[in-house]
Amino acid sequence: MAYPATRSDAVMDTLHGQQVADPYRWLEDEKAPEVQAWMKAQDGFARAALEKLPGRAALEKRFTELFYVDSVTAPFRRGNRFFYMRTHKDKEKAIVYWKDGESGQEKVLLDPNAMSKDAPVSLGRWVPSWDGKRVAFAVRPNAADEATLHVIDVDTGEWSKVDVIEGAKYANTNWTPDGKGFYYEWLPTDASIPVDARPGYTELKFHKLGEDPKKDVVVHERTGDPTTFLQGDLSRDGKYLFASILRGWSENDVYWKHPADKDWRLLVKGKGAKYTVLAWKDRFYVVTDEGAPRQRIFAVDPRKADRANWKELVPEDPKATLESVSLVGGHLALEYLKDVTTELRITTLEGKPVRTVQLPGVGAASNLTGLEDQDDAYFSYSSFTTPRQVYRTSVKSGKVDLWAKVEVPMDPDAYTTEQVFFTSKDGTKVPMFLVHKKGLKKDGNAPTLLYGYGGFLVSMQPSFRASILPWLDAGGVYAVANLRGGGEYGTAWHEAGRGANKQNVFDDFAGAAEYLAKEKYTQAKKLAIYGGSNGGLLVGAAMTQRPELYGAVVCGVPLLDMVRFHLFGSGRTWVPEYGSAEDAGQFKTLYAYSPYHHVKQDVRYPALLMMSSDHDDRVDPMHARKFVAAVQNAKGNSAPTLLRIEANAGHGGADQVAKAIESSVDMYAFLFQALDVARPDAGVAAESR
Repeated sequence: MAYPATRSDAVMDTLHGQQVADPYRWLEDEKAPEVQAWMKAQDGFARAALEKLPGRAALEKRFTELFYVDSVTAPFRRGNRFFYMRTHKDKEKAIVYWKDGESGQEKVLLDPNAMSKDAPVSLGRWVPSWDGKRVAFAVRPNAADEATLHVIDVDTGEWSKVDVIEGAKYANTNWTPDGKGFYYEWLPTDASIPVDARPGYTELKFHKLGEDPKKDVVVHERTGDPTTFLQGDLSRDGKYLFASILRGWSENDVYWKHPADKDWRLLVKGKGAKYTVLAWKDRFYVVTDEGAPRQRIFAVDPRKADRANWKELVPEDPKATLESVSLVGGHLALEYLKDVTTELRITTLEGKPVRTVQLPGVGAASNLTGLEDQDDAYFSYSSFTTPRQVYRTSVKSGKVDLWAKVEVPMDPDAYTTEQVFFTSKDGTKVPMFLVHKKGLKKDGNAPTLLYGYGGFLVSMQPSFRASILPWLDAGGVYAVANLRGGGEYGTAWHEAGRGANKQNVFDDFAGAAEYLAKEKYTQAKKLAIYGGSNGGLLVGAAMTQRPELYGAVVCGVPLLDMVRFHLFGSGRTWVPEYGSAEDAGQFKTLYAYSPYHHVKQDVRYPALLMMSSDHDDRVDPMHARKFVAAVQNAKGNSAPTLLRIEANAGHGGADQVAKAIESSVDMYAFLFQALDVARPDAGVAAESR
């Protein structure tokens, strides 16, 4: 393909005695006119190529039917008021609604569709006060992580002109019981602070409504360490304020105090363990993997909070991983993963088992949401072939009722899901979900899309994905591998795929590909891989390490230069997950798998669609630019390599349905073409009817 020209510079670093070439370092400077021109040319080239692909009209029609749907989320109850979100068939973005009582009149509270006429903005996290009279919410320009906090009066719908707080990238508002103020995490927006150092400047502050935010009191100073996160929390009764200092996703320290106190008290110093604290009626419930890779729960009396006085309430289950805990209806609600499917259990506040909540089937469910002293609670459920359903349950009686469901134009009985286990390179058994139409013929010819993530304790659960339906209807298989690095089997599973063990994740993924071919689901030329963010690193490493296993790659908002990732975006906060090239030993590990540094001149790589965003302030798009430049200029590579850049979009992409349809059409049209799949027109059109 006649790609836009990309110059290569003779840039060479010597790191820990190793010479490291970086010929496309000039592409790191996004503001440079030359880089802007290059991005425009690459995006234009990619979109022109994608626009010519067959089957687009049918895909667009089907995705329009699947994505523009009416739906509702589980509600939050605050006082007698209920708050929730709805999507509408004729709206681009979800809207926040409220009503007095469950049978009250529904009213619009926050409509991001009408928030700005000048520039695209997104609605970030929103939190109602405990009395339901006000809501603090974040507005994010271009769907980026950077945000500004606002406060809206629920009764009048008026935004406060005083309570406007910039620097809310990491902010989570914790309201006081009287609704007169809230605690939040604040990050300075001073341009003189290097972007990689900013996380270490996070402070925990208190804002009193109606006062100038610039005078907000700092209640916990910044750590000064950009590899840490600072997070605050306040108990519902306002008695206990917590500050957690997180070092990555595996370890944290927890401090607490009464809000009126001056000094913080150390609850626990995390040494290779993480702790989550819930407080209710002068008792702390501590959820931890300390001495329990699948997590357990302790009760702590704050008057005698020394570690020796902790009382174990719920011991570790050796066969299920405790994902989350909530306090609802005077009970503990426990969300477990058992071989990557959800199980919801209820216990007393003393940890005595009460029941397992009845779920509609084998799939993914959220934990119960509700209030500590209210019997009604809600949870959502879905599976690969069941759209999201919201259920209401009585904690006391165990009765479960369907509260709301999403209607999607599909026949769930046409598909089937199976879970298989394959053996990775070192002998580890790894689970994988396979979704396809019933009656699939295992002759090695089914186009297959293999998805993975493998990091940060994130579990890939079997939840609904409307975007895969046209793929399934064309005879395709959708596979999700539960790689090490995730949280499916607890802390030990995560540790086996992070830091010095990161190569295990890539070996697991290759093992999944080999299994799919061995079991005659597909073959290399019919197998595509897909991943985003840390999953983008995954597929980048997969295609550079084992290019012969795959026919196509879709890589989204990725990390790919693992030698310099810590210098950009939120990179230093990921050092506990990956390591840093500033450390000699960790550099050796990172350089060994860094995809950008392993693009070879004499290799034919799979067809590559790189999907980037122009306002991604989490993972810097320089990764995508440099990698694409390297692959396009590899002389032995003849497969298409396209860089698609989403405008006015952050790490999670744009938040309009129309944009999601556009990107999905581009992605699947690319995959159909790259894997030589029969045009989807007939099957998609039939399904549409």
